[in-house]
Amino acid sequence: MGLTEYKLGDLIELCGATNDSLQYGIEDVKGISFQKIFIETKADMTGVSLRPYYLVQPDDFAYITVTSRNGEKLTIAHNTTVDTYIISSSYVVFRVKETNLLLSDFLFIYFNHPEFDRYSRFHSWGSARETFCWEDMCDIDIALPPIEIQQKYVSVYRAMLENQQSYERGLEDLKLVCDAYIEDLRRKIPCEPIGPYLEPYDVRNGPDGTKNVMGVSTSKEFREATSKVKRNELANYKVVKPRQISFVQTTHNEKVFAYALNNTNEDIVVTSVNEVFSVNEDKLLPEYLSMFFNRTEFDRYARFHSWGSARETFTWDDLIKVKISIADITVQRSIVDIYTVYKERKEINEKLKSQIKDICPILIKGANEEGKKTKEV
Repeated sequence: MGLTEYKLGDLIELCGATNDSLQYGIEDVKGISFQKIFIETKADMTGVSLRPYYLVQPDDFAYITVTSRNGEKLTIAHNTTVDTYIISSSYVVFRVKETNLLLSDFLFIYFNHPEFDRYSRFHSWGSARETFCWEDMCDIDIALPPIEIQQKYVSVYRAMLENQQSYERGLEDLKLVCDAYIEDLRRKIPCEPIGPYLEPYDVRNGPDGTKNVMGVSTSKEFREATSKVKRNELANYKVVKPRQISFVQTTHNEKVFAYALNNTNEDIVVTSVNEVFSVNEDKLLPEYLSMFFNRTEFDRYARFHSWGSARETFTWDDLIKVKISIADITVQRSIVDIYTVYKERKEINEKLKSQIKDICPILIKGANEEGKKTKEV
């Protein structure tokens, strides 16, 4: 009993099954997020053959070998569903083969340990692209408690995960309510251009301005600026005052309209290439406008109306031509109230996800300590 040392390669095996028969289609293609989950692919699949794509069957793992420029993490995910996915042949797919010694869920908890990310980054190699290859994965030394102790801590992890996923399902129901409300308004109220209700705002930060510099993310919110930003050279940056909106004109990178609403009480500064504007709140609430910007239909609209060669852009002139259903301001507030609840619960859900990741090292430590005590007894 107690802890037993293994090479991870003795417990796992590669999965090389491909989509030769084209049993799986575009709807089954997945990507992997550095948050260690499977996501809908962002790749342009036009004309791409799916025959060489690897199958990721239930209980399989898949990971991207490249670790550079990837949030200092190994991008890996575990298929805990009953569905089979297909992923790019540039990824690695594997499974636990010694299930009497190692539970796949316990291994995934181990992969969520920050120490594992540090280990994989340290042992990555290469020049332009640093990689953590299959041989590196197999060379990991791992100490395991008995299977029944693993199961005990996996049960704790699964219970927390199921609670979070249940909360998330309720969150999606709330989003459906918001979307249905918008669709109903579109049928009842004629659309009109938003230009008359928007006013461009081009005020520069100046030498003594705020240091609160932010970027605008493709998830449609402000994010911490990259490390390349020189925080002592922000004089030419544009100011975004509370309740103002900033957007990125280029749309070709992530195929979305990237914008953010300043819902704080502080000024924010963004790069001068971004557009900034305010909204006439007597007629149009910025939160109500944001609901339209958040729709996938609007991303498609912005992409379709973008123009350019090397860099496709959706400019201010393009934005003011956008037509939406502008309801009475009291109706807008009612819809925004529902949307605000959705946003607040979404933030809570993200905190729950973060807490689950934070508890993974604690679960590994607890399992190992209990395994050691078992050996002493």
